[in-house]
Amino acid sequence: MEPLKDCISNQVSVDNTSLENILSMFETIHVKKGDYFLHSRTICQKMAFIETGYLRMYDIADGKEITLWIGSSGKFITSLSSFVFQTVSQWNIQAVTDCKLHVITREKHLHLSKKEPKWLEFDNLLLARSFALLEQGAFAHLHTTAQERFDALLKNEPELFLNVPLQHIASMIGIAPESLSRLRKNLKN
Repeated sequence: MEPLKDCISNQVSVDNTSLENILSMFETIHVKKGDYFLHSRTICQKMAFIETGYLRMYDIADGKEITLWIGSSGKFITSLSSFVFQTVSQWNIQAVTDCKLHVITREKHLHLSKKEPKWLEFDNLLLARSFALLEQGAFAHLHTTAQERFDALLKNEPELFLNVPLQHIASMIGIAPESLSRLRKNLKN
């Protein structure tokens, strides 16, 4: 659980007792490649910190899988609106690789929010970063070319290209898999 501990303590100044109280609310689980952390049309009751592996958030529209986001080690993943508001999730969350996750239930999350001010501070930062990522993604889809989105992803998360099927990456940056193959081929030339 050391990566989760580091993630929290690098974001907020927290004493050891509070940090141990926070960590005690998480359960470590392993999710096999292809298994689901969350199915769409269910209510999300948990949030996970990804220690190792890759999970993708996706939905199916007109028979086609659309990947919203791919979570990797050091990141949290959940269906945020479902987790917070207890509405039906629109997203599936599936393991792209074998994963080691540290999971907190909604009930324990709410308990920590009332009992540990540092958890609430950390959670607020998580929410702010989630909104910022969503905002950046929307801007990128509206104002950048496929080449620019590809270049940015390659620069910021090159390991995705080694561990995640290209069709998921292509979907996430809003292009056809064939276009992604061309962009990768152009890079090699």
